Amino acid sequence: MASNDTRNLQGKKVVITGSGTGIGRGIAVHFGDCGADVAVHYAHSAQGAESAVEEIQKKGGRSMAIQADLNHVEEAQKLARESIEFLGGIDILICNSGITMNMAFDKVTPEQYDTLYNVNVRSPFFVTQAALPALLKSDHASVINITSIHAYEGMPEHSVYAGTKGALVAYTRTLSIELAMKNIRVNAIAPGAVYVPNYDKAIKDFDADAVGPMIPSGFVGQPLDIAHAAAFLASEESRFIVGQTMVVDGGTTSWLPINDSFRQKSDAQFGRGYVPGL
Repeated sequence: MASNDTRNLQGKKVVITGSGTGIGRGIAVHFGDCGADVAVHYAHSAQGAESAVEEIQKKGGRSMAIQADLNHVEEAQKLARESIEFLGGIDILICNSGITMNMAFDKVTPEQYDTLYNVNVRSPFFVTQAALPALLKSDHASVINITSIHAYEGMPEHSVYAGTKGALVAYTRTLSIELAMKNIRVNAIAPGAVYVPNYDKAIKDFDADAVGPMIPSGFVGQPLDIAHAAAFLASEESRFIVGQTMVVDGGTTSWLPINDSFRQKSDAQFGRGYVPGL
């Protein structure tokens, strides 16, 4: 798989939003390892973004960290412009930025709602729109939106987050038809439980080894699992895949759970430091 990724990504000009930490950072480093030039975007995780840039540069790739607050449309548009200027074009755009929040439905504020929809839904729309002129000049352009299995599965206190991820699936499907005629393929990836540092912050005493047996695969995924899927969707090997959402979840959405775990109150709190009022 890695050798195919290297062949497919060598010399590609790539922009990855939200790549200062977690899944986005994993994709950025892997793409850089495979010979791509990568614009590493971050909103808050400057240290993670700069370290990803260093890793890519040590392997001989071109990389630059670009800060932008994707809660604001003008910042999303600026990110696209600065990325194009640095890379000299765009072949692959991966819209990974996203904010997770769990909150009881009756407690959600309009500001919290707007923040999640601004970052998770509006920013991919306007980053892609601003990147379109550069994508049109690429021979094999690909846009990949990172959604979530929350688009397909229900969980208490995730009505806002799941709504944004479901919107991304529908947006991906519809935009793909419009841009396929312009030689730009649009697809999405829906990760399941993938270990990222945010789990440790949000869930007290989080233990990936304990969660693993709850997943049919028997283990929690890693960012590299999503990076391999992204490399495939970005390549010509997936040239007949248009408008699809690839679920990469270790079998989670294939399993039919019959239990009352949904009645149990979670003590996790996602979104601190990103969403107002948490």
